[in-house]
Amino acid sequence: MGATASAGSTPIVRESRPTRPSRSSGWIAAWLPAIPLLALVALGLVGPAIVLVAQTFVDAGGFTVAQWTRVLGQAVNQEAIVTSVALGLCSATISLIIGAPVAALVSRMLAGGRAFWLGLLNVAANFGGIGLAFAYLATLGSVGMLTLIIQSLLPSFVPPRSSSVIALLLAYEYTNIPLFVLLTIPAFGVLRDEWWEAAQTASATRVQFWRRVGIPVLTPFLASGWLLIFTWAIGIYGIAYGLAGQSGGTGARIITLQIGSAIQSDVLNGTARAGVLSVVLMAIATVSLLSYRALLRRALRWF
Repeated sequence: MGATASAGSTPIVRESRPTRPSRSSGWIAAWLPAIPLLALVALGLVGPAIVLVAQTFVDAGGFTVAQWTRVLGQAVNQEAIVTSVALGLCSATISLIIGAPVAALVSRMLAGGRAFWLGLLNVAANFGGIGLAFAYLATLGSVGMLTLIIQSLLPSFVPPRSSSVIALLLAYEYTNIPLFVLLTIPAFGVLRDEWWEAAQTASATRVQFWRRVGIPVLTPFLASGWLLIFTWAIGIYGIAYGLAGQSGGTGARIITLQIGSAIQSDVLNGTARAGVLSVVLMAIATVSLLSYRALLRRALRWF
């Protein structure tokens, strides 16, 4: 009887549950497509940066800070650091003052007009280097087109010397303002029409809306764009070299030009001096980018 029941009974099939991938295998699968890029960044950026920093603290006798003391103790290098920071601050501030209203206007345009201005801004933001330096000389040089037009109306007009800080600032702004506009246009999309309608319902004026809602929301985005322009401005070399690189002691002294001059002219101590100034430039840029990341993290909470 038991055998018959056993023979007639259907076997119970147990389904095997799919095994979940381990956390390590999931992490590897997520990062696997980025490994070639990370390897390239490590070999082409992180590795050389570490070697450069190490070389500034090492000489034939071992660890030393003599190179830093010698380079930072020279007045010409101190002037270059101060001038670069001041040039970056002025460039970023002018870009903010002019670029923020332009970004607000472009963000409110219809699709056709906005596409036209975005294309124009992209062209201007990507035009730099020696070409922009030549364009500046052809426009505001001693015999530039705009200079001759102004002098025909105002004979006493004298354009800024091409190797001066003013000339560098004017040339930088040609690309920095469009770049700032492109960076901050998406931020103005954060401001919703419903917020202005709610403010109107509460009898708020437009000034009150911008003071209590608009500006506090946009401030992290605008400050982030300001930091990016500052970082970009202190690291420009091509435009500065085209305008002031061949002027010697009469030109503006900035960090990038001092690095290039040290490598080209100083055979004995040029590498050490260029290395120290490069690390100083890297430190300034790193602090700016970390601040940018913190501001952007705060700004993204509105999305």
